[in-house]
Amino acid sequence: MPEPTPVLPEVLAQIDGLAKSEGPLIICDVDEVVLHLILHLESYLADRDLVFLSNEFRLTGNIAERESRIALPGDEVRRLLDVFFADISHRQKLVPGADTALAKLSRNWDIVLLTNLPGGANKPVREKLLADFGIAYPLVANSGPKGGAVAALAAGRQAPVVFIDDSPTNHASVAATLPASVQIQFVADPRFRVAIRPEPHVDLLTGDWQETEAFIEAILDQ
Repeated sequence: MPEPTPVLPEVLAQIDGLAKSEGPLIICDVDEVVLHLILHLESYLADRDLVFLSNEFRLTGNIAERESRIALPGDEVRRLLDVFFADISHRQKLVPGADTALAKLSRNWDIVLLTNLPGGANKPVREKLLADFGIAYPLVANSGPKGGAVAALAAGRQAPVVFIDDSPTNHASVAATLPASVQIQFVADPRFRVAIRPEPHVDLLTGDWQETEAFIEAILDQ
């Protein structure tokens, strides 16, 4: 288990600007949870004669040239992803059911979207796309493991806190920093989802928003 993760000052500044509440809270990732990511990235890679080497849940070391099958260096993967997000952020497709489920959950839960966008890049574009889908909840741009940001968002609340994210790294970070949270690992792409070995701190592994909604609603009935 990793050490607890501190919140970055620029992320804390965003959180401090949110409306204060003591109600139950859902902290929800965006990529591969609300908006498709792997679907778009796979197509983007194919256009450049690149492929995923496996369905293992990582990017560095898992993107390679189609012919050679040699994995790209980490810095090249990062540059590739920067260009990819600049190209795709305004046109990512909605994961089916995300808008409806979040709207229903918002009747009883506060919702904050927590997305990894280093430096806040593309945040206005992402906010507009989500709003066009009817998903106009506050969005906080983070960088790196999310434990510190989740703990800061949950500070002062006695009510349940639910964390929804696709990344095993982020779930491990949250488990170390806010172990009382309910953790849902949501991965829209079924190939990558079935390749995941669920960790003990993950309460639900899913790719279905109806299942996610029912699971969360049941928390307040306990």
